[in-house]
Amino acid sequence: MQERHTDPLRYINEQITSTQNYILPFIQQAKPVLSGMQVLEIGCGEAGNLKPFLDLGCICTGVDFSTHKIDRGKEFYSTHPLSQNLTLISEDIYKTNEFHSKFDIIILRDVIEHIHDQDKFLNLMKGLMAPDGVAFFAFPPWQNPFGGHQQICESKILSTLPYYHLLPKILYKSILKIFGESDAKITSLLEIKETGISLERFERLVGKNGYTQVLRTLYFINPNYEVKFGLKPRKLYTVFAAIPFLRNFLSTCGYYLIKRK
Repeated sequence: MQERHTDPLRYINEQITSTQNYILPFIQQAKPVLSGMQVLEIGCGEAGNLKPFLDLGCICTGVDFSTHKIDRGKEFYSTHPLSQNLTLISEDIYKTNEFHSKFDIIILRDVIEHIHDQDKFLNLMKGLMAPDGVAFFAFPPWQNPFGGHQQICESKILSTLPYYHLLPKILYKSILKIFGESDAKITSLLEIKETGISLERFERLVGKNGYTQVLRTLYFINPNYEVKFGLKPRKLYTVFAAIPFLRNFLSTCGYYLIKRK
């Protein structure tokens, strides 16, 4: 699993493919995506998720605090025929003041589980949305088999071992050390342990901060696994999706579309 995280072009193309095939159609169920729409991706990395929107003529903005990822994104899009419609910003979302418009669509794919103070973030996001705007979220529930993002581990055993991220912090950290993970990798994984989010907590925060849920789909097999592992996406059975807490252990990804009340 580690190879795909060290091959930027492969990672970008994975994002493009799964966004084109699954995220864009999911959003379009409730909001047609039209040329000229303002689209923002927060935590965009190299901005592969924005390409399907850019191809449709949307005005796209991506923000990520990683300068080298933003630089790679700029290089990737330098020859795109609509590159003038794309702005990539290297900055902390809490600090940037480079947004000059409200956004029709905001995208956070595998990002909310990394954000500290998610309550504060959802409140801040309201100021970025157009009155009829929507926000798309995709994230792995913390309790799912790989909710700790352990696939980024250098150890082949740890990168494919499910559920051990749910151990108490001291045991989890000890296992990472025993298998030779770097201090930087351990710090990153422990940070995810602190910010990991359940489906129920996300939905509570959505309501608390003045949003309404437009669409929700829970997946037993994440749509992104199709391009990564050749596995066909599978939605979580309705009976399991309706059971709080348990569904977090069985869902590898939740897709949500929300809007302001």
